[in-house]
Amino acid sequence: MRYKYVGVGLIVAALAGCDIPPQGTNAEDVANYQAAVASIGCVMFSESDYLPVELQAGLTREQSQALTSFHLGTGKAVKTEEGGVRLTVGDCATDAA
Repeated sequence: MRYKYVGVGLIVAALAGCDIPPQGTNAEDVANYQAAVASIGCVMFSESDYLPVELQAGLTREQSQALTSFHLGTGKAVKTEEGGVRLTVGDCATDAA
């Protein structure tokens, strides 16, 4: 039984390294998300940051959370010391330094 979970974990890890958007999103959602995050300064920390991203990108809360996890998992975002998330791609790539 343990091997079954290891196999699933390996598949999930392999897919996390790919640039396949999360289920329920597509490449256009990713681009809209990145543009919206850039428009608020590339860092999301609280509800007041996430809500404008969702509204601008036309995303649900679940899609926004999935895209945030996707960006963290693919190295396109990093966690900040304050507990937020900083995007490190697109227009936010230069801000990450």
